[in-house]
Amino acid sequence: MPPSRQRRPTQPRAKATVRAIVEAGFISLSHHGVEGTTTRHIAEIAGVSVGSLYEYFANKEEIFDAMHQHVVAEVVDMVQPRIPELVRMEIRPLVAELLYRFRDLLERDDGRYLRYMSYAAYFAPRNQLEPINRLLMNLLVQYVMHHPDLTRLGNLPAMGFIMINGGIFTVIRHLTDPHPTVAFDDLVRGLGDMVGYFVEGELARGPSAPG
Repeated sequence: MPPSRQRRPTQPRAKATVRAIVEAGFISLSHHGVEGTTTRHIAEIAGVSVGSLYEYFANKEEIFDAMHQHVVAEVVDMVQPRIPELVRMEIRPLVAELLYRFRDLLERDDGRYLRYMSYAAYFAPRNQLEPINRLLMNLLVQYVMHHPDLTRLGNLPAMGFIMINGGIFTVIRHLTDPHPTVAFDDLVRGLGDMVGYFVEGELARGPSAPG
């Protein structure tokens, strides 16, 4: 999406208006879906005029973009301060801690973030997930620094990317399923075991022989 020409909020009142519009976007999306959400719906929920909304956002797509940035920032703020603690955990407790906290974030405020994430794949540019990917890859690097035996694992960045993204989208799919076939606790244990068994198995094999 090209940069918006709408004015940027600088005063406290203007910033409060933008925050109200973004929050209203989550509420409208949860009630009306992507297609059913309109700038008029959002303005009504935010308690502002449509004209005021258009001072900051050219259309609902720009509001969706701001919503996405908000969710990404929430995830980063959730994980970043805890990295020094997380890197000292064993693998299974680490996976469980991240997944439970991610679930709690998605279900906060009547699940508005969860409903957003269930739609996000349809309209959120993939590169907007980059701050989360960078954060989690940074966590992985620091984790390896605290557990140097993991440097023996082959293709660690690719495996980290697969496990991180696989875990995130598995949680979203589970939480948005009205009739999940497994309990969330079992899912968390399963994902933790998947990572744990992979790491343990690779370490047990020892270094690969040169080709």
